[in-house]
Amino acid sequence: MSNFLYLFRGGDEAFQKLSQEEKQAHMEVWGKWMGGLREKGHLLDGLPLDEDGKVVHNRGEVVTNGPHAEGAELVGGYLIISAESLEEATEISKGCPIFDYDGSTVEVRRILDLEEY
Repeated sequence: MSNFLYLFRGGDEAFQKLSQEEKQAHMEVWGKWMGGLREKGHLLDGLPLDEDGKVVHNRGEVVTNGPHAEGAELVGGYLIISAESLEEATEISKGCPIFDYDGSTVEVRRILDLEEY
């Protein structure tokens, strides 16, 4: 088994337009999906990310407010899952509720051990 990182991009603008009840319902869908991953032993960790942050350049010589990516490019959250292969991790990602919003993506990346790097 290897660990994989899901980076979630997009969907934030559409989510903010929902009513409070619709937001709650959508978060329940996320909870159900993540609960299923946990029950199957796939989910290791994951949380949403605040849209505010800082970008550090040149060893701290330049610090800017950010990230300032387009809505579809902004990383909104992550999960760390366990899977047998990149193919399995990719297949698991296809059930993600982020796809309820057009233009949203899940980037799937294997997490390497330092010895592999």
